[in-house]
Amino acid sequence: MANIQLKNIYKIYPGDVTAVHDFNLDIKDKEFIILVGPSGCGKSTTLRMIAGLEEISKGELYIGDKLVTNALPKDRDIAMVFQNYALYPHMTVYKNMAFSLKLRKVPKDEIDKKVREAAKILDIEKLLDRKPKELSGGQRQRVALGRAMVRNPSVFLLDEPLSNLDAKLRTTMRSEISKLHKKLQTTFIYVTHDQIEAMTMGDRIVVMKDGFIQQVDTPQNLYNSPINMFVAGFIGTPPMNFFEGTIEKENNKLVIKTLGIKLPLLTNVISLESSSKYIGQKVTIGIRPEDLHVEEEFIKKDTSGVLDVNIELDEMMGSEILLHLSKEDVKFIAKVSSRFEATDSKVKIAIDCNKIHIFDPNTEKIIK
Repeated sequence: MANIQLKNIYKIYPGDVTAVHDFNLDIKDKEFIILVGPSGCGKSTTLRMIAGLEEISKGELYIGDKLVTNALPKDRDIAMVFQNYALYPHMTVYKNMAFSLKLRKVPKDEIDKKVREAAKILDIEKLLDRKPKELSGGQRQRVALGRAMVRNPSVFLLDEPLSNLDAKLRTTMRSEISKLHKKLQTTFIYVTHDQIEAMTMGDRIVVMKDGFIQQVDTPQNLYNSPINMFVAGFIGTPPMNFFEGTIEKENNKLVIKTLGIKLPLLTNVISLESSSKYIGQKVTIGIRPEDLHVEEEFIKKDTSGVLDVNIELDEMMGSEILLHLSKEDVKFIAKVSSRFEATDSKVKIAIDCNKIHIFDPNTEKIIK
C-alpha cells in the first residue's frame, strides 16, 4: 500500500520565507495526483519534501502507515524522475538503469531481468547499448522512467518530466506515462505548470498558488466548478473571460447588468439567497470562451444575452477559431467552430447564461 498523507506541511526558508503553507492532502494508493500551478507556487518544493530532498519545516508526512517526516530518501520507497533526466553520460542505457540496483547489491541475474522487463514495457530494448548522447529527448525520458521502474517503488515522483520535449513528443509521452501508471498500478505524484498535462493525466489535480492549495478535485470538477477566480482563470485554454457586472432587481426578477445588457440570473448558477445579498453590488462574471456562441440558433434563442462586439483578431486553430473580441474597452475571447466566416468586423455573440460563474470581486471566491 502506498497511500500518502501530508498533514499541515510547511516549508520555511531562512529569512522567514514560507514557500509552502499548511499543505494538507490525502493521496490514495495507486492514485495519479498532479500538482499544478505557475512558477514559484511551491509545487516542486512539495514534491521534493515528499522525496526527502527538502527538509520539512513543520508538519507530518506518512507513506503507507509509516511516519517518514525525517526519514532519508533511501528509506521512503520512492523513485523520482527529474526534468533534466539526470542520466550518467559515460554509462550505457543498460548501466544507467541497473545502477541503483547494483548499489543495493542485487544479484546480477535479477538486475538483468528487471532492466530487460522495464526496457520492454518502455520499448527501449534496442537502445540498451547506447549512451545518453546518442538518444533523442523522448528516448532519454523513457530511460529515466525505466531507471525508476526497476526499483519497483511504492511511489513515483515526477518533476516536470516533459518540459524539455517538443510539443508533439509531449503529447505522445503524456499518453505513455498514463498507460505506464495503469500498467504498474503504483501511486504517481506529478508536478507540472502545464494545465493541459494536468487535465489529461491526473485522477485528481491540486491547484497551487503562492504556496497555498487553492482547490483539489477531479479535472472535470475543476473545469466546471472552480472555487475562485484563480482556478477559473488557470484551468482551461484559452482562460476564462472575466467581466464586471452589477446584480439588480427588476419586476421582481434578479438580473445581472454587464457590457450594456441584462442577463437573467438562473438558480442553477447562483441561489436566490446568495444573489439577494448582492443586490446593488458589483460582482465579477466569468464565462469560458466556448460558452460564447456565434451560431444563429443561439442568437435567436435568447436575445437578452446577445452582444454586438468588434472582432479584433481571428486565430485559426484547425477545428476551431479563437475570436479576439472587444466591447467598449473590455476585451475577451470566444472559441467558435472553424466553419464560422466573419463577413464584417462586427459580430453578434450570445452568452450561455447557464454557464456563467459569479465571483465576489473582493474575495475572488465563487458565489453559489
